[in-house]
Amino acid sequence: MTNVPLWFDRKFEFTFPVEQYPNLCVRLRGTPPRLEEMLHGTSPAILQAKPADKWSAQEHAGHLLDLEPLWLARLDDFLKDGDTLTVADLSNRRTREANHNARELAKILAEFRVARLQLMERVAKLQPDLFSRSLLHPRLKQPMRLVDHLYFVAEHDDHHLAGIWELINP
Repeated sequence: MTNVPLWFDRKFEFTFPVEQYPNLCVRLRGTPPRLEEMLHGTSPAILQAKPADKWSAQEHAGHLLDLEPLWLARLDDFLKDGDTLTVADLSNRRTREANHNARELAKILAEFRVARLQLMERVAKLQPDLFSRSLLHPRLKQPMRLVDHLYFVAEHDDHHLAGIWELINP
């Protein structure tokens, strides 16, 4: 049983000012160290436990890594002339097939840190006016500015961090 709401049940209202993008960039840069701190010193047995055959804490961490290519692809979408963001694999096949529990946690965390830094370095090079560019989010069926995309990624990060927290602190 979890107190974390289902991700696909989430609704979003993107009404905050575009000038919030620096705050969101700081939040996104902070996910890898928050994840590392949260998992530090946790036994492999707890990290890899799969209650009710759901994802383990380690699989949640791996999932964050697995989605970095999607976030980069969507950043590229904002730089092109399209009208819709890249579609996500809603079945999370990559995470299901990755067998993250068989991997070394330190490698997952290091790879996530590198991937997130790559995303944030690309974002840091953007002109401020680009953060207000809007494209259609394919699942939500609503317009999303680049600043909203950053918020969406940060909320997704926190969703999984909350799930991890529940798993390692029952």
